[in-house]
Amino acid sequence: MKHRIRQFALLLAGLGLVASTAFAGPRHHGGFTDTARVVSVEPIYRTVRISTPRRECWTEQVPVEEYFDDDEYYSYTPMILGGIIGGVIGSEMGKGRGRDAAILAGTVLGGSIGRDIAARSRTQGGETVTRYETREHCRTVDEYHEEERLEGYRVTYRYRGHEFVTRMDHDPGRRLKVRVQVVPAE
Repeated sequence: MKHRIRQFALLLAGLGLVASTAFAGPRHHGGFTDTARVVSVEPIYRTVRISTPRRECWTEQVPVEEYFDDDEYYSYTPMILGGIIGGVIGSEMGKGRGRDAAILAGTVLGGSIGRDIAARSRTQGGETVTRYETREHCRTVDEYHEEERLEGYRVTYRYRGHEFVTRMDHDPGRRLKVRVQVVPAE
């Protein structure tokens, strides 16, 4: 009889253990998961300042000074004209085989004389002239604006008569899965 009572006690203890495990739900690392009712969900926003670079351009009249030096500008027209005239005179003066040499000598001599005449007629020194040009100037400027960005959600939920608050990165809906861990109170 003692043996049967002992078996019955072991059977009751085993059933109690199975029942307590079933009541507690699935076990994970000494705890279990359950669901809680979501009471409220409040979006959390953060104001951020955003910089957008923008190119800004404008035109303006700018004075430009130019220096003209008579020695820098040289027209070849007097030299060419003198060479042509000298060549014509040389062809009139030369005869036979010497005619080609007279044309060549007259052309070179006439060109040289034309260059000298042009050099004497030019004024000495240079001159500064101011003129205006339209130039475009550009720079990059930053434009700032503020915008609201969603950072997460403040979720209030109720579990077994107690309210809890947590922060989540998404809206959990009407129910929230919670992990419950029971530890002895000291």
